[in-house]
Amino acid sequence: MSRIRSVATSAAHKGREALEINRRTVLAAAGAVSLSAGIGYALRPTGSEAAPAAAEEQPVAEGRKAPAAALAPYTKGTTLVSVAAPRNSSGYRRLGDGAGWSRVLRSDLAAAKSGRESRRTALAAFVQFTDLHLMDVQHPLRLEYVRAHDRHAWRPHEALTVPGAVSLVERVNALRGAPVTGSPLHFVMTTGDNTDNNAHSELEWFMKVMSGGRITPNTGDPHHYEGVQNSGMKLYWQASSTVRDQDKALGFPHLAGYLAAAIREVRSPGLNLPWYSTVGNHDALPLGCYGSHADPYLAEAAVAGKKLMSVGDAEAKKLQDSIRNAQDPKGSGYRDFLKAHARSMRSVTADEKRAPYTSADYLKAHLDPAYQGLGPVGHGYSSANVAAGTQYYAFRISDDVIGISLDTTDAGGHYDGSIGSVQLAWLEKTLRENKDSYAVVFSHHTGKSMTNTRPDPAHPSDRRHTGAELVTVLNRHANVLAWVNGHIHRNLITPHKASNGNSFWEITTASHVDYPHLARIVELVDNKDGTISLFTTLIESAAPHRTDFADLSQTGLAALYRELAFNAPGASKALAGDPTDRNTELVLKKA
Repeated sequence: MSRIRSVATSAAHKGREALEINRRTVLAAAGAVSLSAGIGYALRPTGSEAAPAAAEEQPVAEGRKAPAAALAPYTKGTTLVSVAAPRNSSGYRRLGDGAGWSRVLRSDLAAAKSGRESRRTALAAFVQFTDLHLMDVQHPLRLEYVRAHDRHAWRPHEALTVPGAVSLVERVNALRGAPVTGSPLHFVMTTGDNTDNNAHSELEWFMKVMSGGRITPNTGDPHHYEGVQNSGMKLYWQASSTVRDQDKALGFPHLAGYLAAAIREVRSPGLNLPWYSTVGNHDALPLGCYGSHADPYLAEAAVAGKKLMSVGDAEAKKLQDSIRNAQDPKGSGYRDFLKAHARSMRSVTADEKRAPYTSADYLKAHLDPAYQGLGPVGHGYSSANVAAGTQYYAFRISDDVIGISLDTTDAGGHYDGSIGSVQLAWLEKTLRENKDSYAVVFSHHTGKSMTNTRPDPAHPSDRRHTGAELVTVLNRHANVLAWVNGHIHRNLITPHKASNGNSFWEITTASHVDYPHLARIVELVDNKDGTISLFTTLIESAAPHRTDFADLSQTGLAALYRELAFNAPGASKALAGDPTDRNTELVLKKA
């Protein structure tokens, strides 16, 4: 989301621009930087729901400095160099270093002109995280038992989401610059599903992963894991026991001490860049699908001392179908399902930290000074959002670029999204008022996954709009370059061109909970020939590709996280996308 001027037409010019960027970095660290410096202070609230107060200047934490500009091209630590790949061809697959993915030129929306490499000006470089799904795996409301019908409904690696996410932070911190231009990376944006089950425990872990701190990924009994992986049930990988479960039959290892290691304290250094946050359905809704008006019984069950771990195939299918088809947006049917299986539940340690959080709680956590990290204060959100009850905002990235973070979750229930009329009008007004700036739009949902137009119970008159309608709005504005999102857990890049000649790229990035656990660097450049290029480069976490079953350290668990995900029964190897959806150059006509 941040387009920062740094011209690269000659070595001398590059040097002057690098000095200018570094000057801005120093000013940012001192908290004395203007709106136009690309640090991402929120724009003044606009639209009918905006609070009257102007956004505040937001000093960033001292002690960490953004990396200095590097010589281009800079590919170390990216999938251009190497990607995890299997070392054996059958059974449980051990991973090692594989060949990198090359960059693919896409000229769907404009022709690429020769000589642009020597002319281009770097406008922005940022990192996208999406679908971290930090999981409280012992939470009583989780649906692991649906695996009785759908083997992908529970993943053997789910207990390792926190060390896996910390390793991704470590990868970003180790990068010296943007791969193509060598520009400093200016911020990280998360595009939703930062948490998995709308639980306070998960929200705390997410904030600490991003901003730094000590995390104990455990709830309930402070000393022992209590969940499906020590249940003795063959339906789940019983990693620390000798039970011959379904996954061990496929070659999954027996790892003594695995569960004790999985709930051990993890330390995150926090990002050495400012970071921003976009909300997803798993952040806003219990289980990612039940509405803001969910049955109160679910909140009570979340903190209680009973957990359902097993049901039959037919019952699992019926529950899964009701969720997929949005037949139970309030969770009343799920309440009845749990009550009907009360005698089958197992006792676990009750814990108030598992309580669901509200949208206000989500905003206040981002505004908490304890989680400021390298800033900005609120990570995009402001007191104006709290006052208005909104979770969308715009911010100034540079003199030439704004970023816009949307809330596409539907509080009426269901995991697919939509956008309300009030927010859509605010978006159009923001784009119109900033027509002289390029715009990068962020959301959780993709265009094709915004088909759920169930009314928001708190705002029943605020009509909901689909992704197709959002595309129409974005295509009305020539300054929109990209729409960056997640949700579908797959890499996909889609061109959008309107009859008026306007066009933009929709960049969808795979999750960090399903293999191949990727994040994406996006660079914006002006080719100085009437075209703009967007470069996308995927990155893995910093964990080594090879695993050592005897290594249950934080780094060892992060490496194991990737390998277990690769081997997860039912896991799709297509989530990495086609080469045209991975490392790319995406060309656009300049408005």
